[in-house]
Amino acid sequence: MQPYQTERGFPRPYGVSRQGDGINFALSSHSAYSVALGLFDRQTHELTAKITLDPAVNQTGGVWHILVKGLTPDTCYAYFIGDTPLLDPYAREVATGIQWGTRQGPYQPLGALLMESEPFDWQDIEPPCIPIQDLIIYEAHVRSFTQHPSSHVKHPGTFLGMVEKIPELVKLGINAIELLPLQEFDEQENKRINPNTHKPLYQFWGYSTVNFFAPMNRYATEDKLGAATREFKTLVREMHKNGIEVYLDVVFNHTAEGNHEGPMLSFKGIDPAVYYLLDPNGNYSDYSGCGNSFNANHPVVRQFILDCLRYWVLEMHVDGFRFDLASALLRGRQGQPLEFAPLIEAITDDPLLANIKLFAEPWDAVGLYNVGNFWPSSPRWGEWNGRYRDSVRQFIKGTPGIKGDFVTRLCGSQDLYWRHSPTCSVNFVTVHDGFTLRDLVSYNVKHNLENGEDNHDGNPQNDSWNCGVEGPSEKENVRILRQRQMRNFHLVLMISQGVPLLLMGDEYGHTKLGNNNTYCLDDEKNWYLWNQLDKNGGFYRFYQKLIHFRKTHPLLKRTKFFSDNGEIVWHGLEPFNPDWGTHNQFFAFALLDPEKDPEQKEDLYIAFNAQNKPVELEIPKPENGRTWKWVVNTANPSPEDYYDQENAPVLRSFFQIMPSFSAIMLKLAH
Repeated sequence: MQPYQTERGFPRPYGVSRQGDGINFALSSHSAYSVALGLFDRQTHELTAKITLDPAVNQTGGVWHILVKGLTPDTCYAYFIGDTPLLDPYAREVATGIQWGTRQGPYQPLGALLMESEPFDWQDIEPPCIPIQDLIIYEAHVRSFTQHPSSHVKHPGTFLGMVEKIPELVKLGINAIELLPLQEFDEQENKRINPNTHKPLYQFWGYSTVNFFAPMNRYATEDKLGAATREFKTLVREMHKNGIEVYLDVVFNHTAEGNHEGPMLSFKGIDPAVYYLLDPNGNYSDYSGCGNSFNANHPVVRQFILDCLRYWVLEMHVDGFRFDLASALLRGRQGQPLEFAPLIEAITDDPLLANIKLFAEPWDAVGLYNVGNFWPSSPRWGEWNGRYRDSVRQFIKGTPGIKGDFVTRLCGSQDLYWRHSPTCSVNFVTVHDGFTLRDLVSYNVKHNLENGEDNHDGNPQNDSWNCGVEGPSEKENVRILRQRQMRNFHLVLMISQGVPLLLMGDEYGHTKLGNNNTYCLDDEKNWYLWNQLDKNGGFYRFYQKLIHFRKTHPLLKRTKFFSDNGEIVWHGLEPFNPDWGTHNQFFAFALLDPEKDPEQKEDLYIAFNAQNKPVELEIPKPENGRTWKWVVNTANPSPEDYYDQENAPVLRSFFQIMPSFSAIMLKLAH
């Protein structure tokens, strides 16, 4: 093996760093009795040197360190604490291939010698710093977004492929993109076979992180050192150039190593009792549903997570994070829920993270449900509001007795976020996990057989309604009703107080044919189908127009809850006579513009008839001789479902018949 000149080295910073004319390696491991640094050829992954660290020289407390001279960028590294090469948790890049799903041998992630100071031209582009009340968040998956041939991009399925489609995001009107996990994962870890096609299934979504610093190499276009990092930075820069913030979906609740049967890739071999929650018998506790749980509130792990977040903010310029199964991060070393979790407190108050957006998925896999109470001491945390999703789905499909709760959700969930602001509520109807918008109105039950788990996976409770026929239908009345319901759902989301979150593909009515858990499918069920935009242009127009309507109407983007001083007025079938009974699913309200000049006010009137019969209602007459203009009538086909204000028709009669399962929105005409 090749000899190298070595010195004692330094215990900080963790990972690899250039120190003088050498490369310093530093690894935290309290439990290791001996550590060796393995050096590998980057192309062949052959071990070229194995340097045993001397505890008397190369150990400071629980940190092992050494400085090595004469290394080249073609060198990769791993640590040996036993016989298995272990990936450095602080590796900034992982030496794995860029070809998706083609690896023949075992997955062996090695650290690459990528320095933190690699130059990149940010072109003096500043982050958009969008006020939270103005956000329109779009949840997307890097590979899915451009992998389909109809995307016609030069580099499908990659960071750069997504860059090519930024104009489409701008056209749609979103100003923030939340990317499903893109830190290094093994897409081939899933060993199941699709029972329909007999082809391999994948870890497609990426909720199985191997390394939390390194961007996914299979999302890069070049097999060169630092390519994934440079191309991700390019994506962020170009998003910022177009006024779009970039958020990462991060999975600190568990790792890819699973339980005792899972692979030993990194943390498990370095310090399992530090990085993972273990029960008294030494077994892996599982609050994630994935075999293990990160020991997030251990001081070492807490510091690791903070270092990771800072890296993505300071080096990669991301604007925020969505924390997957965030309630798991509220657990102590015995798995007990903590009232004040040190990790979340540290993230909330970290000065280097002070200007970024923080969003929690406020539950975990075993019942710790914190919607409305994830971190109530600070207004910084937005929450994925699962109660909003459930209530909206139930009301729009006509569930009786839900009207009062639905109205509470529409007004910003004051019962949950009364301490702070409606903007703490991240409102969504659909996300990656569950039915798409089209499937929500097309299926009563999940159809996940192709996942290879006998349809046992995925949530069986979806609050969906197939409008009378399960799956695709040629019946005109069913298809008309489904389109109407899709418009109803989108209208609700766009007029609700809080922060709206949209799912990639809903804008054209993407279907996964009833599969509500497509985590393992690398096919058209997950891919964005660009050829469907024109085919479903009518719904896309409605979807896009309402996004732009919300962005230009402050009444829909409040930072304070409604008070009793006339900011909102409730109506029923008659003006000023709301019916809060459970016998019907109709209600109406008006949002009153605080503009002092009566001629400039832009009040909105909105009504929903979420029941299987038409109603006749009387719309309140505006004061000062003004009248209403139509904005939305979801009962109409395109383009009469949404009216541009410059040519919108004036309301001719204050008495209107609203068909079943329909909604309207009117605006005061100047």
